[in-house]
Amino acid sequence: MPDPTILSRLVTIEFIAAAVVFPLLFLIPAPYGRYRRPGWGPAIDARIGWLIMESPAVVVPLAVFATAGGRTGPGAWLLILWEVHYLNRTLVYPFRTRGDRPRTPVLTVLLAIVFNLLNGTIIGWSLAADPPPADSIQPWIGIAVFAAGFLINLQADAILRSLRPPGDSGYQIPSGGAFRWVSAANYLGEMVEWVGFAVAAMTPAAWAFAAFTAANLVPRGWSHHRWYRAAFPDYPPGRRAVLPYLF
Repeated sequence: MPDPTILSRLVTIEFIAAAVVFPLLFLIPAPYGRYRRPGWGPAIDARIGWLIMESPAVVVPLAVFATAGGRTGPGAWLLILWEVHYLNRTLVYPFRTRGDRPRTPVLTVLLAIVFNLLNGTIIGWSLAADPPPADSIQPWIGIAVFAAGFLINLQADAILRSLRPPGDSGYQIPSGGAFRWVSAANYLGEMVEWVGFAVAAMTPAAWAFAAFTAANLVPRGWSHHRWYRAAFPDYPPGRRAVLPYLF
């Protein structure tokens, strides 16, 4: 089993990264999607970039879990949930999006690869080294929360796809599902997923990822909300950015 001190340090690095990223993204939106802009260096096809940068999140946790002595049981069950999410995000989601063929900066792809290598390592390692107890109810509660978030995320993605006929690259006001309450329902679903995962895993590594996910998606959801309100004068006034009734 690898040195647990190294794992602890890697988890600390991820918590620090979350604390840095959170205020930074309020000031400088990540330059992809509707926030694409010049000045970020060379770019590649966004779908291919997404596949490249998300692939480590599929492969690395599996490899680390196996080499760190992972066994069947609760840790393996949670790894399966992880893989379900990331196989969908890596191999399905980018190729079901509609609209033009957007491009994303290579720098964004490289930064995402670095994060997914770090995060995949600590998730696979922690699930192998410190799996939740099989006789506890808490993992099942967390799994239920994860499943709810996963369904919210899938529904939000489907709603967003439905707004664009083939070949259309414009934006419309989404409605239905969790969009009744927030502008970024897909981000809400993803945050719920990883809070549920952290509740189930009961490890600092899982909570570090939940914190980083929120640090990344809350500012982006806020940027989406401001953009929608500026672009559509009839945008629903009671809708929040990413947290229902709160923000």
